[in-house]
Amino acid sequence: MVPLVSWNCRGIRTKLVDVKALVNSFHPVCVALQETFLKPNAHLKLRGYNCVRKDIDTGIASGGVRLLTSNHYPSTTLNLHTSLQAVAVQVHIKTLVTVCCIYLPPNDAISRNDLNILVDQLPAPFVLLGDFNGHSTLWGSESTNSRGRQMEQFISDYYLCLLNNDKTYFHEPTRAFHTLDLAICSPELLPFLKFSLEGDLHNSDHFALIISPADNSVTQSPPTYFFQRADWAVFARLALKQ
Repeated sequence: MVPLVSWNCRGIRTKLVDVKALVNSFHPVCVALQETFLKPNAHLKLRGYNCVRKDIDTGIASGGVRLLTSNHYPSTTLNLHTSLQAVAVQVHIKTLVTVCCIYLPPNDAISRNDLNILVDQLPAPFVLLGDFNGHSTLWGSESTNSRGRQMEQFISDYYLCLLNNDKTYFHEPTRAFHTLDLAICSPELLPFLKFSLEGDLHNSDHFALIISPADNSVTQSPPTYFFQRADWAVFARLALKQ
């Protein structure tokens, strides 16, 4: 697989230069953006990428997700039936993979059924990228909150795999780091993916998540044997000596 990028940009209008910098650095097949703060009538394009988005307009633009997919890779938008801020595509990266971008606001009530309905619509194998606003000691938080427990149960119920290995969010008032952004995948993808963070906040308070091919993801072809070239008479004699 080629890289996937996920980032809570905290307003895409003022971060287009930063998004382009991430694209130029990693050449990702998909860029999952959360908290885009766009109204439905706002049009923003990134050259070389197709876009699927979900905007939240309650008088003031808030939340919102946007999933950019490189036009070098065949892709199809999935029409998700969900009340959650989520969008998804199926993209052909050597094989067909589903990539879903999601944002769960910290104060919204998210039911288990909401999450179940979403994941049941994602064809496997899939990668789920986004800001879940859940604290859990399982991904490096000092304590676990109710959203964190909900996400723990969700991951367990569906036998999913968490890729995170570092803290993703910088809380400036306390100068503390937390993990709010998660990269989750179905089990068959786990051996092929590795997680890292972009070292620059790029004018947000969230680091970008970089999901790239694991070092062991390049497999060698099995050895080829030419049985017609074997000296079967010698083989038979040697076998009798054993």
